Order: sequence, then C-alpha cells, then structure tokens
Amino acid sequence: MKNIAVIGSGTMGNGIAHVFAQNDFKVSLIDIKQEALDKALQTIEKNLDRQVKKEIIDEAKKADTLKNITTYTSVKEGAANAELVVEAATENVDLKLNIFKELDQVCNDNTILASNTSSISITKIAAVTNRPDKVIGMHFMNPVPVMKLVEVIRGYSTSDEVTDQIMELSKSLGKIPEMTNDYPGFIANRILMPMINEAIFSLFEGVAGVKEIDSIMKLGMAHPMGPLQLADFIGLDVCLSILNVLHDGLGDPKYRPCPLLINMVQAGKMGIKSGEGFYSYGHGTKDLIVADTFKK
Repeated sequence: MKNIAVIGSGTMGNGIAHVFAQNDFKVSLIDIKQEALDKALQTIEKNLDRQVKKEIIDEAKKADTLKNITTYTSVKEGAANAELVVEAATENVDLKLNIFKELDQVCNDNTILASNTSSISITKIAAVTNRPDKVIGMHFMNPVPVMKLVEVIRGYSTSDEVTDQIMELSKSLGKIPEMTNDYPGFIANRILMPMINEAIFSLFEGVAGVKEIDSIMKLGMAHPMGPLQLADFIGLDVCLSILNVLHDGLGDPKYRPCPLLINMVQAGKMGIKSGEGFYSYGHGTKDLIVADTFKK
C-alpha cells in the first residue's frame, strides 16, 4: 500500500497528507478549490520548515515529502488509483455520506475507505457503499504531525483483515493506533466532550471564570491546556456537533450541550478559527487574553 488519497485539505487533511508523504507514501490531496490546496501546501511546507529547524528532519527529507504530494480538485481523478482513501472533510454527516458514495463508484474494488471523523458512525458511512467490510475509521489527533494517537474505529461490518492492515499502517507512520468499536463519540470524544461541556456549564452558571477554570485543570490535573482553551482550539462548532451526536445517539441528558455553547456558535464565536471564543486571538495564540464577553 503506497498510493494514498486524502479528501479535504483543511487542518486535519493537510496534516494527514504531511505525515503520509513524510513516510514515503505517494499522496493525492483532494479539495474542491485549488486555493484551498495551495494554502494547504504552504501550511505543510511551513510545518516541515519547523521540523527542519528542530532537526527532526533535514532539507532533503523536506524536499522529498513535498514531491510526494500531488493536488487534485477532482475526486474521480485524484482517488482513482488509491489503495487507501482517508476522508478528512468537514464534520457533516450528509457531506461525508455523499463523499463515500462517490468514492465507492470511482475507486478500485479493493480500495480501503477510511474516515477521519471524530464522532460520526462508521457503520452509517459504510452502509452507503458496496464495500462495508472495507470501511473503517482513522481518527488522527490535531496537530497530526505531532500527536501520536490514531483512534482506529471498527464499523459493524469492517473485516479483521482491513482492521489489521490499518493498525499496521498506522504504526508505519510512527503513530500508536488504539482500536475502538463504533458507538457515538468512540472513546476520545465520549470522554473528552462531557468534560469540556461541564467546564462551559461551570462558566455559564457562574461557578468560576475562564482563567480560573482553565488554571485549575492545568495546575491541579496536569492537563497541558485547560478545557475552555482546548474547546477554542478544536472549534466550538465542532464541539457542539460532537455533543449533538452523543446526545442524539445515546439519548442521555448528560450529553446535552450547554446553552452558552449553542449561543456562542450561533454568534459566530468559534474559537481560534474565528479569532474569538472563550479567548481573543487577534494577538495570536501564545498569550491568552480572555474575550471581553467573559471578563466579568
């Protein structure tokens, strides 16, 4: 397996393409807009430069990595010869189902189709294809070039052979794969999102402020960043989407999204991606400034 296609060139997609290309895979990076692909290549080069500066790789490896990536604006053209396709599009169920329907038609019968979804059912995705045994979840963590975990999600019909292949493939990327079964939120987000949601409820109910909540979790629980800062990093819209999947899929009120989170998303306060969430990012991301909304 040497030919990989990645659907979506955003934060996760370009990171996944970067990691595969750096490990000598030929990567077709696919997006609907060439501008998005050009931006992705710039991001990958910038991240490679950071690795060179830290002496993780040399200039020759950087050049080889970039040579391994070819961009396409057509799924049919970009994925036709792929042995594995990793879908990393927006966390929207209808969009993902449409992508997998198209992939099922244009890809070779033996091609494995993987999704980087953080919460959407692999079984549901697989059901729109004629190869449910070859559909699997590969949930990479952000930032992909740095984080070691790959959460491998086995759908109801995913075969043992495909599961074993993806586990071994993940290891060949220098990652540590851990397998979970296909239930809402899998493991990472089933545990993480209730914590983030509870932090938002604590702010909403006036128990403590943004700075206090994050400091307590960092200093007292040894978390590298507080839950509200992490929510901004993930994207508040993504957090809300995952909580809705958990709430709808499990029917348990403990997953009910905090009204404050819903209001912030509706107001366009998405976190880092929009420039403001629980913190303000007009100054960058190194020095956190609590957003005006939450200074009281």
